[in-house]
Amino acid sequence: MSERQTARRRTVKLTFAYDGTNYVGWQWQANGPSIQAELERAIHAVTGETLRVAGAGRTDAGVHARAQTASFVTATRVPTWKLPLALSAHLPEDIVVSDAEEMPDGFHARKSARGKVYRYSIYTGRVRPVIERRYTTHFTRELDVEAMSNAAARLVGTFDFSAFVTELRAMKKGDCVRTIRGLDVWRDEPIVHLQVEGNGFLYNMVRTIAGCLVEVGKGNYPPKWMADVLESRDRRRAGPVLPARGLCLMRVLY
Repeated sequence: MSERQTARRRTVKLTFAYDGTNYVGWQWQANGPSIQAELERAIHAVTGETLRVAGAGRTDAGVHARAQTASFVTATRVPTWKLPLALSAHLPEDIVVSDAEEMPDGFHARKSARGKVYRYSIYTGRVRPVIERRYTTHFTRELDVEAMSNAAARLVGTFDFSAFVTELRAMKKGDCVRTIRGLDVWRDEPIVHLQVEGNGFLYNMVRTIAGCLVEVGKGNYPPKWMADVLESRDRRRAGPVLPARGLCLMRVLY
């Protein structure tokens, strides 16, 4: 057994941020680089172990994260407090580990999570953004934030969100009930932010909610239309799925 390893195994939770622009998403895929693959390579470089890490959620290609989490079981003797800097030294510059902590046996980054917080950011203005282009979606028209807030309030609660999901498997299973605990809309000129907290999210759910709120913000529909879409459980009634680049996982709740 190497000096870096011991018989005692422990569960470690990592918190990390990434710019998702150059990745196919969180999960390993054959068609391009993933956050999971980069993280597992870094763990191997630091600990000598080849293992799979469990992420709190599968962010899609182009989606960013400020505080994604992952867990793994390890036998390394590298102190937990040293892992953030050690792992970050082996990661690309668009991924960084900010924290590592030992967790009780049985902890799992996804299964132990109580919820997540996502933020969608929209740049408004006649001229397209340059510095913000990777992290916002651009609309040339101004958006009515008050109307968007009114519409957003109609989604807070426990509902069947079938109208906001693009995954046919989930719709066929009837497994589309989720709880949104809060959905806020505010303007930080020239950007409009939408932030949602929930116990879980379906495929493209947040980006579809954002698409619906933009339709209200443009004046294409009144705020009460959001409740009509929700009650319809019909994806065809909802707005578009907005681009991935405007979406960011802000934190995972435990």
